[in-house]
Amino acid sequence: MRHTLLSILILANTTAMAQTQVTEYHPGVTAEGVVYYLPKTSIKVAVRMEKTTYTPGEFCKYADKYLRANNVKEEGYSTYKIVGTNIYSYGEADKQKAYALKVNPKTAACNVRLAEDGRLLAVNTDAPEEKQLPQPFKPTVKPAVANPRSFLSQEILAAGSVTKMAELTASEIYDIRESRNSLTKGEADFMPKDGEQLRLMLNSLDQQDRLLSSMFVGTISKDTTETVFTITPDKEIDKQVLFRMSAKLGLLDSDDMAGSPYYIYIKDLQTLPKTEILDEKAQKAKEKAEQAAKEKGNGLFVNVPSKIRVTIAEGNNKVAEYETTAGQFGRVELLSGDLFNKRFTTRLTLDPQSGAVDKLTAEEPK
Repeated sequence: MRHTLLSILILANTTAMAQTQVTEYHPGVTAEGVVYYLPKTSIKVAVRMEKTTYTPGEFCKYADKYLRANNVKEEGYSTYKIVGTNIYSYGEADKQKAYALKVNPKTAACNVRLAEDGRLLAVNTDAPEEKQLPQPFKPTVKPAVANPRSFLSQEILAAGSVTKMAELTASEIYDIRESRNSLTKGEADFMPKDGEQLRLMLNSLDQQDRLLSSMFVGTISKDTTETVFTITPDKEIDKQVLFRMSAKLGLLDSDDMAGSPYYIYIKDLQTLPKTEILDEKAQKAKEKAEQAAKEKGNGLFVNVPSKIRVTIAEGNNKVAEYETTAGQFGRVELLSGDLFNKRFTTRLTLDPQSGAVDKLTAEEPK
């Protein structure tokens, strides 16, 4: 087991007769010892959204007349929908839990490992690896889309009106479909020599059909984006609007009434281990010992976190749920200084996210 000498650094506010002086607190190694923070847990909610965009074709007004395509819209539009919600957590320094560990030659608690933001990670051993956060979402690069006009014949392009162009283009589409049917039935005038050549010819005809038809029926494209919300709760949250969502407008701010609300709930699951009930005299002695440890730097403080449940819901419909431990929902405990005297080789690692004791071993030298 391992223990370190530490004391809370408290910035003192003077009374009404004196001016308040504030000294900035920097965690790290000093000549007198080590100063550090215990962590608190932050929550990230990643909302992935798909945007569907319809773009009308150049000949959309003639879709029914020439291609018998019904209900083709002449105005473009976009729609949105949520396709995924991911919740994850990470630890960051809790500036309200700042402590100092004084180096004392009579103790074995001198090799301390800190995170970049000053969180205590380990004593007398290597620090545990921090959980890697998910990489930011990167949309897939879309291939370039061919321009349908590049497949129009000179006769079509030279037509004197849009109506005539639509008529000739529709005739071209039917010719392409007839050629494709002849190839698949083996009745074409010039049949390919092998299966690979047949496949290439059919693919080319399909592409021409699809692009020329898009000039009548329009095109639909889909794009996916991700928005990440960060919450660092200090207390339970009951039905707080995290964001709003509109099928026509997409993701909106929590106060934009144009969308339906998505709520976040954070529930303390009360998983802390029960503490021994002390009588008044023992309780005062315990508090006195903790205060002395803070002032003299001869005690190591750690988090005893509670588990929390994070829920995202749209109305009564649960969208996502996640459970984790959070140091700010627990309590701080003092480890005994006896763990770090010269009679033992004590090693301690803390959970980087919650500040809980991850592993504590003490070996007595032979």
